[in-house]
Amino acid sequence: MSDYLETTKDVYKEAALTPDVGLCCTTTPVWELPGLTIPAKMLDMNYGCGSTVNPRDLVNNPKVLYVGVGGGMELLQFSYFSREKGNIIGVDVVDEMLEASVDNFKEAETANDWFDSNFIELKKGDALNLPVPDSSIDVAAQNCLFNIFKVEDLKKALQEMYRVLKPNGRLVLSDPVCEYPMPENLKNDERLRALCLSGALPLKEYIDLITSVGFGTVEIRAKRPYRILDPKNYNIDEIIFIESVEVCAIKDPMPEDGPCVFTGKTAIYYGDQEYFDDEKGHVLLPNQPLAVCDKTANALGNLKRDDIFISDSTYFYDGGGCC
Repeated sequence: MSDYLETTKDVYKEAALTPDVGLCCTTTPVWELPGLTIPAKMLDMNYGCGSTVNPRDLVNNPKVLYVGVGGGMELLQFSYFSREKGNIIGVDVVDEMLEASVDNFKEAETANDWFDSNFIELKKGDALNLPVPDSSIDVAAQNCLFNIFKVEDLKKALQEMYRVLKPNGRLVLSDPVCEYPMPENLKNDERLRALCLSGALPLKEYIDLITSVGFGTVEIRAKRPYRILDPKNYNIDEIIFIESVEVCAIKDPMPEDGPCVFTGKTAIYYGDQEYFDDEKGHVLLPNQPLAVCDKTANALGNLKRDDIFISDSTYFYDGGGCC
């Protein structure tokens, strides 16, 4: 294991033994669902930078994989929708985190009469070599873990997620991103990387890595302010602004003309005809907004028409798109 990954392991070993609220990240929004109670210790061990899986991803009793279990809170939330033995798999490299999750699940059984710890299968392993069979998972997720990896390891982790997903399966991720050049001294600081601060990539590079392993569709579901690195507290010359991004990558066939990446762009036709058909599978009805991937937005924009409006990216995509 690389030195920086050993440092990360040590950081989260400490966090498992002594819960540290807000250790490295903003806390993940807690789902408010009827009959779901999150034990206090799970909340204290909620080490994430955003929200990963949406309830709409959890239909039809899916097989779910979550890498980097934290205190088990997201595993408990997933099991609310998939109540069969072993349907939720949690993988972590830190023994102490796995042990803490087992204890937390026992408390969750007391607080939730519907919950059974047997819904969840915990496995020792890491994201670079998942202990999970090929094409066996409907939904895979991670929250504020992959940003810790250097690029070569990040690509391995994405390849592993792609391997274990079924066709049309979903990989849902939440990670920090940063459009400002990250100074080398911060990128090479093992503890800052472990604390989810200095491994953030520019969004385009992050998305390009996801599509490079084969994901044919990528949805940007949210992008939010996350952290500020300032010269008073870090060895840098100017402020660095970091955001968190929530992404869903779908294991569908790669289109011949490249992946469909949705960044929240919308097309609106306002011409005089009954509809506009680009003869590539996209039909625009008058004044009916249609979410479009960036590829389709660029193609429509290149038509230079005066009756089609293309919005800027909102970095919020909520389904119903062109592809």
